[in-house]
Amino acid sequence: MAKRDYYEVLGVPKTATKDEIKKAYRKLAIQFHPDKNPGNKTAEEKFKEATEAYEVLGDDQKRQAYDQFGFAGVEGMAGAQQDYSSVFRDFEDIFSGFGDFSSFFGSIFGEGAQRRGETRANHGANLRYDIELPFEKAIFGTTVEISYNKDDICKTCGGSGSRDNLGRKVCSTCKGTGQVRRSSGFFAISQPCPVCHGEGTVIENPCQDCAGSGLVKKKQKIRVTIPPGVEDGKRVTVPGQGNAGPNGGPPGDLHVFIHVRPHEMFERQGNDLYCAVSIDFVTAALGGEVVIDTLEGRKISVQIPAGTQNGKLLRIKGEGVPVSGGKRGDLYIKVFVKVPSRLTKRGREILEELKKTEGETLQPELVKLKDIPR
Repeated sequence: MAKRDYYEVLGVPKTATKDEIKKAYRKLAIQFHPDKNPGNKTAEEKFKEATEAYEVLGDDQKRQAYDQFGFAGVEGMAGAQQDYSSVFRDFEDIFSGFGDFSSFFGSIFGEGAQRRGETRANHGANLRYDIELPFEKAIFGTTVEISYNKDDICKTCGGSGSRDNLGRKVCSTCKGTGQVRRSSGFFAISQPCPVCHGEGTVIENPCQDCAGSGLVKKKQKIRVTIPPGVEDGKRVTVPGQGNAGPNGGPPGDLHVFIHVRPHEMFERQGNDLYCAVSIDFVTAALGGEVVIDTLEGRKISVQIPAGTQNGKLLRIKGEGVPVSGGKRGDLYIKVFVKVPSRLTKRGREILEELKKTEGETLQPELVKLKDIPR
């Protein structure tokens, strides 16, 4: 039988909103729900048809493809053979109050929506480790040694979980499927096997050291390289140093999160460093040279231009944060001009003479707020 247009199935126009589509589907689903129509094949087919239509029109991407190309645009995206697990969350909202929704759809649309009961080699869990670094270590990089606990392969059983190393055996209850089915009239509901807990296999003689899990806790000590320029809150990933994977699966990763301790003299903005230096007002007026210590502990000379104002920023290229390609950001030095709180008699005389000589330029005046050094 030819498929009907999805909008026609739900009884909505092509301009319908997402909420209108959901409301229309809910109405049809309740009307043709197998609970209300036991043994009615027609109702079951209408329920499937409405669900298929909603699975497409309720998804923005699929709806756009359907609007452009019709059924060809969503071929393989919908239908009774589809794995409906991707839309279960949306359907559960629609069918709140209808009991075990996932079990029902597993029986209606086939085993694709159910969790398979076979034993899988699962990926090990990732682990997190937080570390605080001094400011300069984060800027220039370092190597740190850390200790933490992780799941490791049990040496006694080699990860099999079995005391006699015979490994797992097929669960006799579910015959290895991991699922048991319970029939009730129209329904055939699949549920995880209560014996093997959905694994499909069991261990008859569990290893005493790992209690059958194949994993034991181990204290791990490793050295981690922190690259230059790492920022506060960033992480360094160490592959394969997380928990071992169950059933022989690959290990997870270790994520080392960096917390940078503030520095008393320097701060960072992007790839640039900022610091401050105080100079006397004579050097500010006449210009000169000052020597400062860099973050690395080197001494560098900084030229102070004549007439330097309080709050002026001086830029030193290549003395900032290391970046890729061997380059570095810049160092910005904020100048603070110190005014002496006490003067000698001779010093006062000199300044009085300066005031008389430069009287016009030393007169106070209002300053625009935008021109005040921040």
